[in-house]
Amino acid sequence: MTTGGYDPNQDPKNPGGFPPPGNYPPPPGGSYPPPGNYPPPGSYPPPSGGNYPPPGDYPPPGSYPPPPPGGNYPPPPGDYGAGGIGGPATNRLTVGDAISYGWSKFRGNPGVWIVFMLIAFLVQGLISGIFNGFDGGIDITTETTDFTLLNFVGSIVSAIVGYLIQAAFVRGALSEVDGQRPAFGTFLQVGPIGAVIVAGLLVAIGTSIGFVLCILPGLAFAFFTWWTMQFVIDRNQDAITAIKSSINAVRSNAGTLFLLALALLGINIAGTLLCLVGLLVSVPVSIIAVTYAYRVTTGGPVAA
Repeated sequence: MTTGGYDPNQDPKNPGGFPPPGNYPPPPGGSYPPPGNYPPPGSYPPPSGGNYPPPGDYPPPGSYPPPPPGGNYPPPPGDYGAGGIGGPATNRLTVGDAISYGWSKFRGNPGVWIVFMLIAFLVQGLISGIFNGFDGGIDITTETTDFTLLNFVGSIVSAIVGYLIQAAFVRGALSEVDGQRPAFGTFLQVGPIGAVIVAGLLVAIGTSIGFVLCILPGLAFAFFTWWTMQFVIDRNQDAITAIKSSINAVRSNAGTLFLLALALLGINIAGTLLCLVGLLVSVPVSIIAVTYAYRVTTGGPVAA
């Protein structure tokens, strides 16, 4: 029932009650904007702070590399010790661990170490005999030592061969610490021979000068340059850099390393007292223990 006017509910053509087309009220504030006044495509202002990134700079979906096994990404490149970036891992080194590690590695591969020790003794003995005489170069009648040019050359050759033998032992010890049982050929891979000889010569000269200066400076120099060969062979450093690296590394954990040096000295004295036969065991154990201490202190890899 209506009193007049339009009743949409009574219009059979518009049962929903919506206004008929054309009767919509204009928007508030005025009329509709005329067509064609919208900004053309591409003229929108850039976002605040910069431009849109160019297309194609994003990697395609699914191209991100998966994480390595274990869920953790590896650390960035660099020499990072357990003490922090560039810091030494001195908190993990103990004298007992170093000696136990050396003994364990030697016990697992004694044959090649003993054979190389015997060869080293034989080579050094032959060189000494060739240049100095197998009687020690002593004239029995006058009981004087004749120092000749041949003796001098023999001393130089013996020293160089000694440096190479020392480097060979270090190479074998590094292989043990890397978790690889060294074969006989491993000892011959001493790396840069020139740097090995120069490093050995500089350490010997510095130690000799120190011994002239009341002995203690020589002992100190020999102690702080303990790892010169390790840095030459393992890090491929030149002689001067290796000496500096050894001094810095040993100084970072001098207390523990001094105790280790005393313990190894005692072990090798005991080996000498056992008719020198004990040196076939004590020397390899000592070299492996020293190289283990070098890797731990510098934050290098150490095989279990």
